[in-house]
Amino acid sequence: MSRKLLVSEGETFRTACARGVLRTGRDEKSGELLPAAVLTVRVGWAADLVSGLTSDLLATHWNSTDVDVLASGQDAGGRKLPSNAWMALRRLGWAAAAPEGVQVNDRLVRMAQEQAGRTLRSAKWRADLTSGVLATWPADPDRRTPEEWDAVRAAVPGGQHLPGSVIKSRTRQISAFERKHGRLPGDVFEAEATPRAARMLLLSACDGQQATIERGDDSARALLRLQLPTCPAPHSYRDWTWVSCPIALPPTIPAHAALHLPTLRLHQGVVRADLAFTHAVPKAQRSGHRVALGVDWGLNTLLSAGAARLHYNDRITALGTGAQFRAAGVLAKQHRLRRLSECLHAKADHYQRLIGEDAEHPLASRLTVLTSETHAVFERRSNLNNALARAAARWAVDQAITAGATVIYLEDLRSLEARGMGRTMKARLSQQVRGQIANHMRHLAAEVGIAIVTVPARNTSKQCPRCLTPLRHRKAPDRPSAPGWKWAVCPDRDGCGWQGDRDTGAWRRIAARGLTHQTMTVVDRTTGQMVVRAVVDNLEAQAVITPTAPQASRTDRSKTGPTRQRRTRPAPRRRRVPSPTSPSGLAGQRPEGHVPPGRMQLPRAAQRYQGVTTISTPTAGPRPGRPPCGPHRPRGAALGAGFHLHAHASPPRWEQIPDSTSDTGSFS
Repeated sequence: MSRKLLVSEGETFRTACARGVLRTGRDEKSGELLPAAVLTVRVGWAADLVSGLTSDLLATHWNSTDVDVLASGQDAGGRKLPSNAWMALRRLGWAAAAPEGVQVNDRLVRMAQEQAGRTLRSAKWRADLTSGVLATWPADPDRRTPEEWDAVRAAVPGGQHLPGSVIKSRTRQISAFERKHGRLPGDVFEAEATPRAARMLLLSACDGQQATIERGDDSARALLRLQLPTCPAPHSYRDWTWVSCPIALPPTIPAHAALHLPTLRLHQGVVRADLAFTHAVPKAQRSGHRVALGVDWGLNTLLSAGAARLHYNDRITALGTGAQFRAAGVLAKQHRLRRLSECLHAKADHYQRLIGEDAEHPLASRLTVLTSETHAVFERRSNLNNALARAAARWAVDQAITAGATVIYLEDLRSLEARGMGRTMKARLSQQVRGQIANHMRHLAAEVGIAIVTVPARNTSKQCPRCLTPLRHRKAPDRPSAPGWKWAVCPDRDGCGWQGDRDTGAWRRIAARGLTHQTMTVVDRTTGQMVVRAVVDNLEAQAVITPTAPQASRTDRSKTGPTRQRRTRPAPRRRRVPSPTSPSGLAGQRPEGHVPPGRMQLPRAAQRYQGVTTISTPTAGPRPGRPPCGPHRPRGAALGAGFHLHAHASPPRWEQIPDSTSDTGSFS
């Protein structure tokens, strides 16, 4: 199949990845049908051979000299190294040999060299960062002075735009090494052990002599052919046979997309295939946007989004009242699982201290059970985070498509640090899935040509979206004197008088800032992401939302007489047409009367308050006045209304409806 695609003007190539599963295969030599269990074992034998070769390469070249040579991009003769990692390692003469008595073909060595080369190339950035931090080691590692911050940013490549949290995490790693060994490490290769090699097959480094993939007659299926060993330690090429594996392509892969050789991974006894494909998509533009979607991050209200329009006279107006994606119930369950994981880790560490080096200790079996339970809780947390990230990203991109936006502006919270808060709040803020949501959002937005741009987050929640005056935050609109954070009020009552939800003002500020600074959008060379790095004062002065004029009524509503008395109990709505004649028998349409309900009743757990406070504190026994409750027993939202009943998204209301709910003017 041809790997070349034709694109028209305004389109570009996009390579993406979708998940697939190898459920069966057929040995072409014997004609035997291989079930999933046998296929998993044979793929595991090949993955073990590649993993062993990769581990040998990493152990040999895990040092600063070899990593610098590989990252320099030139060999000993001054020639440019190839972009493929396995070809670069062969140019440098870094080979891997199979164990004695084991026969592997050259393509398996390629896969090992590709995996090792990618790992060594990625270590270059960490090595430069660690060297910069060590060269400017502060007097107090816990608190750097402004001069020390300037020095470490100057010593680190690209440190001017590097989040401070990255430098702090590397500083904590070095401090832990110093406390353990009584000295500072020489480089990152001393501070970090040799990385482990994953059990996977990078078939992209192979050619037709090892693996091929072709679409079938049905565009929704493909056939993968690859050579697999028939025993754990093949002694000759006769111990390798071709295996044909049909793959059901996910619906996310277009019919005209070009398929590439996948990456095979072993996960929970199943062979998963990461199917790479290339197809044509609309090209996202860095500037020239007129309608933008601003997205603000929150805690219980995970996302708050709304659209803004940039007019040709440089006036910016909001389109509707925006919408929110609330995930308090999901985050409550995540919080409960985090506490359970911490308890299991603490108990396992205590057992490990009691066991020591005694393998026959009576607590060894309990430690094994605790380890497996900890891994199961980790998998549950990972699946929950992934589901939440995908749902939130899909919702945000759908909001942009509905509003006709060509760009989504996100606030850059990579340097967010929770200070002055309790232990629980700090843990919740630090373990949010903002990075996963942004990655999924970029993946989904690229399909429709929508650009994803991050903007600085400074003062987006502190300033008024209409006049940039510092806001006063209150607990609620009906409690103007109670301090809080949810409701924002502009103190300039005479000129502006805006008030509304804090998150509503934040997404307006983000959208306005992105539209005014879109000419300063750049593409990061390391990540390929669009970003606005700094805020310019003269452009920021124009980043205000102009209120739209209220719609005047066409009818005269002047009061000419006394107000008509209304019933305290309104009459029920009736059908406008008479009921049909009821047929004989039990079946039939209900007689004329009240309008039937529009939706079925939700489970009882969905009616509860979906906040973190609905999770009970683990107790060891019953408390006075309350029923017995065992340890780690959840209540409220965690009792199982389901994921989709815990994540609530408000419907969008765009420019067809006047924006009057959040701009109420004044409390009086």
